[in-house]
Amino acid sequence: MRPTGELHLGHWVGALQNWKKLQETYDCFFMVADYHAFMSEYEAPSEIERTVKENVADWIACGIDPTRSVIFRQSDVPEHLELYMILSVITPLGWVERVPTYKEQLREIQGRDLTTYGFLGYPVLQAADILLYKAEVVPVGEDQVAHLELAREIVRRFKSLYKESPFPEPKELLTESSKLLGIDGRKMSKSYQNAIALSASPEAIRKATQKMFTDPLRIKMTDPGHPETCNVCNYYKVFAPERAAIVWEECRSAKRGCVENKTELAEVLIEATEEIRKKRTALLKESGEIAKFLKEGKEKARAIASETMKEVRHLVWKHDL
Repeated sequence: MRPTGELHLGHWVGALQNWKKLQETYDCFFMVADYHAFMSEYEAPSEIERTVKENVADWIACGIDPTRSVIFRQSDVPEHLELYMILSVITPLGWVERVPTYKEQLREIQGRDLTTYGFLGYPVLQAADILLYKAEVVPVGEDQVAHLELAREIVRRFKSLYKESPFPEPKELLTESSKLLGIDGRKMSKSYQNAIALSASPEAIRKATQKMFTDPLRIKMTDPGHPETCNVCNYYKVFAPERAAIVWEECRSAKRGCVENKTELAEVLIEATEEIRKKRTALLKESGEIAKFLKEGKEKARAIASETMKEVRHLVWKHDL
């Protein structure tokens, strides 16, 4: 994840819950992508350092175990940039220009000049991030599949140029995740200011929930509701599935109003995030705890990354450097 701001409920249900499960099956590497954050936040990067620490606290509070998985910061492993440089040289410009998310992000991220060489090349850096650890699978959403196909194309090109390749072709792991919209009904995003942070206080959760977008066709409480189009009702399916059927039916039959729905949902969200808030607060109070985890992760990551780069140098330069 890029440390560009507070993690929110969308990160939790869309990624972190899956990450926690993946630890049961795979040797996992979870990277704080601060170079990727710098590509969009280069004009004011001072917040990245603080956000790194808070994001890692959120990860661990959500169940990412630093004793079982490798948690590390991208900039702590210089081999990322070395491999990125080599891959950027062999990657045709047209391959990068056709990645669909590049133009999408140019449209979505407002107020910043992203028409830079670095931002255009970030899918190549992503490929380096993956290939450096010889990753077999990468958990991604549908919108990232094109990036992974680019990584596979780069692996094939490397092999065609240097006759061998130390890299497997990484496969996407399309894990199921809930799509959680922001309180205004749009994609949950810091830039839209429509997110509920994992660290939000109970009062902040109540305030945000009261602002949530509901059924636009329901004007009066006596009007039958349409829960399938109501953001609040859909949150119940994610955070209180045992209550969802009842809430939906009462909404549809006009036995329950939107205000009541929001009020109850706020308490559901407060209870669901209570343990995360407690663990996060304890981690951030413990001086040096996050730094210790990142230092241990750096050492584990560099041990593998340095071996990969020895192989890459041997194949590219035909001697060890």
